[in-house]
Amino acid sequence: MANWLVKSEPDAFSWDQQVANGVEPWTGVRNALAAKHLRSMALGDRAFFYHSNIGKQIVGVVEVARTAYPDPTDETGRWVCVDMRAVAPLPRPVTLAAIKAEPRLEGIALVRQSRLSVMPVEEGHWQVLAEMSGLAPAA
Repeated sequence: MANWLVKSEPDAFSWDQQVANGVEPWTGVRNALAAKHLRSMALGDRAFFYHSNIGKQIVGVVEVARTAYPDPTDETGRWVCVDMRAVAPLPRPVTLAAIKAEPRLEGIALVRQSRLSVMPVEEGHWQVLAEMSGLAPAA
């Protein structure tokens, strides 16, 4: 099982909206590398839900409820989306500033590829972020 981080601008689609909707298509990804990551996701993979631009913090965990399929918001047929299901909010959101300050997170994609909207999270980094957030180790 792989770990991921997905970003959304909270004024466009927020964690609260994800929770209210339960399962939601993760649409609108228009970057080749991010789309490749979407295609690599497997059923049950987990992702941190990150509020970008406003807040700049990880606020929850989602899981892949449906693997890649054509993005219905894309008229070209080139792009894909996955369905995400809300799993749990983080007990303590983890800010970008805290991530940058944590030496154990050196090399994390969120800092190295800051504009990418879908990215893998190494298992060790996932565990550090879970610890920082107060999330149970199994989550």
